[in-house]
Amino acid sequence: MIHLKNSAQISAMKDAGRITGEALLIARDMVRPGVSTYEIDREIRRYIEKCGATPTFLGYGGFPASACISINDEVIHGIPSKKRILQEGDIVKIDTGATYHGYVGDSARTIPVGTVSEEAARLIQATRDSFWAGIDALQVGNRLGDVGSAIDTLVRSHGFSTVKRYVGHGVGTEMHESPDVPNFGTPGRGIRLCAGMTLAIEPMVNVGTCEVQELSDGWTVKTLDGKLSAHYENTVALTSEGVLILTEVEKGF
Repeated sequence: MIHLKNSAQISAMKDAGRITGEALLIARDMVRPGVSTYEIDREIRRYIEKCGATPTFLGYGGFPASACISINDEVIHGIPSKKRILQEGDIVKIDTGATYHGYVGDSARTIPVGTVSEEAARLIQATRDSFWAGIDALQVGNRLGDVGSAIDTLVRSHGFSTVKRYVGHGVGTEMHESPDVPNFGTPGRGIRLCAGMTLAIEPMVNVGTCEVQELSDGWTVKTLDGKLSAHYENTVALTSEGVLILTEVEKGF
């Protein structure tokens, strides 16, 4: 069942989204060579709790941290560790969420560590651009397939591939609600979009094959061919007046 939100509920979700977005800004400012993913996760948790919120990811399905931090060919769900040290040229995906007054914010960014390759920079930009292509298609009366098709078309225009196995989702009082939001699809097909939907739009984009594999830790997902992957996500609300980006707190990031 899809839970449509009224204006008061969307306002509450914006508070959770703001905390989530601010935690990502703190994480971004920590990204540099020599920093461990554990240190980044620790500061994300500190900030979320300082705001009176709860780290949504911590303990979710048994996940042991407040953020998923994934490096280079890791697509999603990387587990922070004191042993994972960022290196010059890495790209790091940081995905986190905050629950505040019963509502969830969920957001992710891919951040370069120092100077990265031209390919890595193109991948990060294309992934971000594909998110905004999806937002352009997120209109009342359109269908879910219009959003996924817009994302995938942009990705493929840059010669990259869209991860199919993992998708976006509804967000609200739970981190994962209906509907699933694939980053690919057929225009004019799928669920009709209507005001009150709150969704996590999150393209995951690979340099090479779209195929992925889950590691033996039960969480970390990597590209099957070992090539780079990027991730960009915001929680958004569809209203009769357009789309609200609930987790964006700084333009351009």
